[in-house]
Amino acid sequence: MPATRDPRLPYLAELEKKLLWLSTWTIHHANHLRESADGLKVGGHQASSASLATIMTALYFATLRPQDRVAVKPHASPVFHAIQYLFGNQTRDKLERFRGYKGAQSYPSRTKDGDDVDFSTGSVGLGVAQTLFASLVQDYVRARGWAADQPEGRMIALVGDAEMDEGNIFEALLEGWKQGVRNTWWIVDYNRQSLDAVIREGLYARFQALFEAFGWEVVTLKYGSLLEEAFREPGGDRLRTWIDTCPNQLYSALTFQGGAAWRKRLMDDLGDQGDLTALIERRSDAELGRLMTNLAGHDLPTLLEAFEGIDHDRPVVFIAYTIKGFGLPLAGHKDNHAGLLTPKQMEGFQAQMKVRPGHEWEKFEGLSLPQAEIERFLAEAPFAREGTRRWSAPAVDVPETMAAPKQETISTQAGFGLILNELARSDAALAERIVTTSPDVTVSTNLGPWVNRRGLFAREALADTFKAERIPSTFNWDYKPTGQHIELGIAEMNLFILLSALGLSHSLFGERLIPIGTLYDPFIARGLDALNYACYQDSRFLLVATPSGVTLAPEGGAHQSISSPLIGLAQDGLASFEPAFVDELAEILRFAFAYLQRDGDAEPDERTWLRDATGGSVYLRLTTRTIEQPRRAMTPDLARDVVDGAYWMREPGPNAEIVVAYTGAVAPEAIEAVGLMAEDRRDVGLLAVTSADRLNAGWTAAQRAREAGLVHARSHIERLLEAVPTHCGIVTVLDGHPATLGWLGAVHGHRTRSLGVEHFGQTGTIADLYRHYGIDAQGIVRAAQALAPGRPIRHLRAI
Repeated sequence: MPATRDPRLPYLAELEKKLLWLSTWTIHHANHLRESADGLKVGGHQASSASLATIMTALYFATLRPQDRVAVKPHASPVFHAIQYLFGNQTRDKLERFRGYKGAQSYPSRTKDGDDVDFSTGSVGLGVAQTLFASLVQDYVRARGWAADQPEGRMIALVGDAEMDEGNIFEALLEGWKQGVRNTWWIVDYNRQSLDAVIREGLYARFQALFEAFGWEVVTLKYGSLLEEAFREPGGDRLRTWIDTCPNQLYSALTFQGGAAWRKRLMDDLGDQGDLTALIERRSDAELGRLMTNLAGHDLPTLLEAFEGIDHDRPVVFIAYTIKGFGLPLAGHKDNHAGLLTPKQMEGFQAQMKVRPGHEWEKFEGLSLPQAEIERFLAEAPFAREGTRRWSAPAVDVPETMAAPKQETISTQAGFGLILNELARSDAALAERIVTTSPDVTVSTNLGPWVNRRGLFAREALADTFKAERIPSTFNWDYKPTGQHIELGIAEMNLFILLSALGLSHSLFGERLIPIGTLYDPFIARGLDALNYACYQDSRFLLVATPSGVTLAPEGGAHQSISSPLIGLAQDGLASFEPAFVDELAEILRFAFAYLQRDGDAEPDERTWLRDATGGSVYLRLTTRTIEQPRRAMTPDLARDVVDGAYWMREPGPNAEIVVAYTGAVAPEAIEAVGLMAEDRRDVGLLAVTSADRLNAGWTAAQRAREAGLVHARSHIERLLEAVPTHCGIVTVLDGHPATLGWLGAVHGHRTRSLGVEHFGQTGTIADLYRHYGIDAQGIVRAAQALAPGRPIRHLRAI
């Protein structure tokens, strides 16, 4: 049956009208409340929402299936919430409080919206790339024989044309080509307007060439059915030529001005063209305006035919020509991005939509078809037919113990590789669910042994040529469908977006994965937006960043991370650790594998005041510095303290004058400094901090609890420091920014001197750089001498 006779069209047209009304009214209402409350108007994106109403109508009410996943263009959030409202997944109360406290979110959010959001969006471009990597994750899951009873879904992104300026989209396209991405649709809302301007001419051709170069099918949706019919009339070919050559700015301006302006401009440009003039004259100003703005992105028959005509799993980009603000009085105006309908315009629009005053939020107000028929159509929409689309997966068992390597001297980076290698050798369920990935630094971050045993992932097997040619190599890397490592190119944005997709596999595909991503610690900053986005989605993964700090001395300032400990301290949804010793690392890894899978109550644990039951992702900052390992048994109490964030390596006595608190690679210097001071400062303490992040989070949470009346609340760091005399000074030290531990003195009011690195480093030996920054043993002793004056410390050398 031809699309123009599709029996769904009357219902879809009604629903399109409803989405346009609800999304526009929602923004208008939100801004009215905001202005009444605090005098502020915030642009409501009415025009951006309107441009996608038709496309989203065709998708959600006709084309999508339950297994399909969608990343909605951020500014189309009101349309998305309106769709969910019609499906019964969004409440009127939250819709009325759009952009308000506890209301529907300005941009779709997995964690803060309750209405079936697949991917959080808002940081433009990231939701787009996420669909590509989610498709790769779906392939990974299915290649291992999991989720076999579920049909493959399409991962779909609704993309603004201006959003295509984001570099991470092109990085993802390249990686998708390498990995053979499938089942991915990107629908570009080609309205030719960005936030500040009209899009440059010729962008469409660039898009087409780009996507074709990466193996995507390009489907151009330019003209709607009214225009196509007009083109078949005598003179229609010349009308098509005029539109094809019309500059974007002129087209937008005429759209805003309306039918009379279209008529005048066409006649001025074309003169008396006989058949073409007759074509124009046969139509009233209103009809001519409708014809000239009948782009495919606003034409339901064209969209349905295009979407439902795809019968393969190759990636597809639809370039859908639209008009920003279509259907609204501000359609086409270059200033419409943050524009809002005036009260008078809103009143006229409401009358046009046949919505009675006082009935603005009613689901079926103003529609022509009977309510019962619309409700039946909604209930039968394929996308919503199976109810909730969020899956869950049981937690994977984590071993009760995880043995640490026994070497007398070793780095935490090497220890991580050895622990993972032991897991690779085992048949534990945990090992089967681990999937590793790295942006071309697999070997240099010690993932090599894991990959040797578990292989690289590819949908089709590919043998290691060096092995086939009998060329000796340390690494035996075969690509195979059962491989458990996904190798990426050098693009940290891709790493974090892939980790985000892997860490949502239990929700998207019903199969639990334990993702581990490794990269060089200083390059976290390259993908920080994507890392934040992954945490905002509550994705679960283990991030292993190594080598870290100014301790990476010979590499110079470009590779020496300074601020990354502060990222770990501040990033929500990411528990940060920096162990100095591999026995600490083993306990932290055991905790992390369980923590990634938790989804419990948000109430804090009254021992630590941390919300560990809720789980989250984990960041390990590791080092390549080989240091002597302590000879000790990992008792349950010590293991607990390591995970909680700190323990006494040397507990201070009752008359302590100095405590040294250290994190990570500077452990030998801290230990040496305490030894140097021991003869001249009483009861010196040595505090090993394994997680400044968890200590700080527990402390601030305990303070809030006390302020709320729970006077007994005490955090882990408060208990550790409560016996330290008030006159005692604290020297803190790490090979990153000193602010990481600088707050420790505020816990109980101790005088504090925080040592660390605040400026770009330089090349040299570790000893050179530690001495330069004052974080060597002598620097620590000098700080202690100044903080706790007394008799001279005899082992302190003169500078």
